[in-house]
Amino acid sequence: MPKNHGPKNPGPDLKFERRYQRSHKGPVAGVDEAGRGPLAGPVVAAAVVLDPKCIPEGIDDSKVLTAAKREALCARLLDCARVGVGIATVEEIDTLNIFWATMLAMTRAVDALGLVPAMVLVDGNRCPNWSHTSTAIVGGDALCLSIAAASIVAKHRRDCMMLEYDALYPGYGWASNKGYAARVHQEALRALGPTPLHRRSFAPVAQAELNFGPIAAE
Repeated sequence: MPKNHGPKNPGPDLKFERRYQRSHKGPVAGVDEAGRGPLAGPVVAAAVVLDPKCIPEGIDDSKVLTAAKREALCARLLDCARVGVGIATVEEIDTLNIFWATMLAMTRAVDALGLVPAMVLVDGNRCPNWSHTSTAIVGGDALCLSIAAASIVAKHRRDCMMLEYDALYPGYGWASNKGYAARVHQEALRALGPTPLHRRSFAPVAQAELNFGPIAAE
């Protein structure tokens, strides 16, 4: 069962990692995702195993950090932690649905670590159907340092992807809204129609496709 550890917390720390390292005798990975809610772009997950001797200062839930801070922390984490990134494509989101595509991205992130963790701590209320021993922690990105680190990597990686996609498909405001349903994005969707990077299984995109006709994937 997912664990809800209360609404008040001074910030993420290592108490979960230390607890499970003692009981499972091996590396503990934190996992989080970015991009479940947007109308466009992939969902990206990251898995991080922190080195207790080399933990960057300032790790926190990615949502409370600036883009510049996330970028700097992501670079430091890549230097001094074990990091894996997993992506589920727009096509996979539309085929599987966003929930199962997120689970797939998380699985790919852990697989990309290059080691088998003894325990995986997953942000949210569900773990993927995998062979890893794992637990879900509601609000884990604000409680657990390795999950917070994973949230930073996942968010930064996805933001970088959306900046590149903004150059390919200008007009939707992806450089700023990152594919979320901001007003400028919804207005462009109605005026320009969907791109191959839009999630056709999401209602606003499905409606735009009805208005414009199917868009061939590139």
